[in-house]
Amino acid sequence: MNGMDMIAVIIMGFGCLFFLAGTVGVLRFPDTLSRLHALTKADNVGLGLICLGLALHDRTASGILLLFFIWLLAICSATLSAFLIARWHQAHSGDES
Repeated sequence: MNGMDMIAVIIMGFGCLFFLAGTVGVLRFPDTLSRLHALTKADNVGLGLICLGLALHDRTASGILLLFFIWLLAICSATLSAFLIARWHQAHSGDES
């Protein structure tokens, strides 16, 4: 294992820690909106770090481009689903703020 692979493993380890922090946030936070915020932020950063580590490990242009598009698709889908869940929650909770 060379130095670049070791850096990739460390970056992916930090990505796993972000996934763990998001999971803890979902389990510990009191309401739906704060759980949603913790999950989307931590998962997007965690997936970004894991994709970065995999890109450092792969080092081919097609692999790096594919990982970037996977991360971009995950960001877009997380944003859209968080927006829809928050709107549904607002409509069904009676909160007008």
